[in-house]
Amino acid sequence: MSKRAVESCRNGSLIQFINCRILYRGAIVLDDLWVRDGKICNPEQIFFDEKVQADLKIDCKNLIISPGFIDVQINGGFGHDFSSNVEKLDGALKYVAKGILAHGVTSFCPTIVTSPSEVYKKALPKISAKQGGSHGAEIIGAHIEGPFINAEKKGAHNPEYITVPTKDAVRGVTEIYGSLDNAAMVTIAPEIDGALEAIPHFVRNNVIVSIGHSNANLLEGEEAVRRGATFITHLFNAMAPFHHRDPGLIGVLTSNVIPKYAFYGIIADGIHTHPTALRIAYRAHPKGLVLVTDAIAAMGLPPGEHLLGTMKVNIEKNRATLVGTNTLAGSIVTMKECLRHFRKAAGCSTVEALEAATLHPAQLLGIENKKGTLEFYSDADFVIIDDEFNIHATFISGQPVYIYENGYMNHVADICI
Repeated sequence: MSKRAVESCRNGSLIQFINCRILYRGAIVLDDLWVRDGKICNPEQIFFDEKVQADLKIDCKNLIISPGFIDVQINGGFGHDFSSNVEKLDGALKYVAKGILAHGVTSFCPTIVTSPSEVYKKALPKISAKQGGSHGAEIIGAHIEGPFINAEKKGAHNPEYITVPTKDAVRGVTEIYGSLDNAAMVTIAPEIDGALEAIPHFVRNNVIVSIGHSNANLLEGEEAVRRGATFITHLFNAMAPFHHRDPGLIGVLTSNVIPKYAFYGIIADGIHTHPTALRIAYRAHPKGLVLVTDAIAAMGLPPGEHLLGTMKVNIEKNRATLVGTNTLAGSIVTMKECLRHFRKAAGCSTVEALEAATLHPAQLLGIENKKGTLEFYSDADFVIIDDEFNIHATFISGQPVYIYENGYMNHVADICI
């Protein structure tokens, strides 16, 4: 832990959260949580070195304190799409970042789906990392989903803009995206021409490589992992189905080439992934499971027709499909709903469900020293929830940024806001 992070707990107002159950090191424990200057504090330092009392005590009434949720794949929400109107992207980012606070998300990766090159070149400079706060959840960086995908597994992506990196992978990537400075992750199909050559280029530029929208066989998936891929985009969806003679990308979950930290996304909305398939993935590689919403602009909106990038989608009976087809087009689920469905379908513990939305995505992104955890000196981004994952309060840097008006934490609004 950095000296600066440790020092941040030595000055400023000291807040003590009492009567709470805390998600800490793989268990939910009865303890207090201490926060100062936006960081989680070590109580031993307070008790034995400083010998001071808290400036403020907040009663959590036996609710759970969990790290804030991290969504690494979200296309938009509340009527705003990140790919369809780049000129209004700044406003869309602000609106969605603010809206997802009510669902416990404190950090996210805005996702740009397969689009024309000029869209990437205009959009990516606008998706720079931005600290979270009362204005909205923290932006970690963009998730670029396409256009280097397999047209046979395009899902809701517009086939008109699907392409390959070309033999000169570095040049091909630059021609499509421009700068990768604000890219946190890219989804690519490893079997298409130039993809395997492009993966090391992304890795060298500190971009996480995810394999998805793909017909790759197991060997192609394993080769992508050897070259630096560490994630699988929305497992089971937009990829070749499991077959006993060639399990495809699904087989990567139990492959011998898998590194210590290799992860896969799951859309646990009860529509994209059957409960049995979800259980299979969870039992095969529980430490790699990352809950994602893959939410589109229609999240939080009534049924009707909406945009996803350049494609029109229809919302009916909690399903989003391309207009005129039965093709699923992302979800309208929130992260707290994913948690509920995942725990029920997988039969996992509350801790395992929460870590799939907190610790695992932080590990994937390489930010587990400050996000996705309540370790001492980490960022004080957390949610106060009940046993059904209802959000009673959301905090970023130790400050309340959302309080459920009819929940048990109303007194926090009186004290802090």
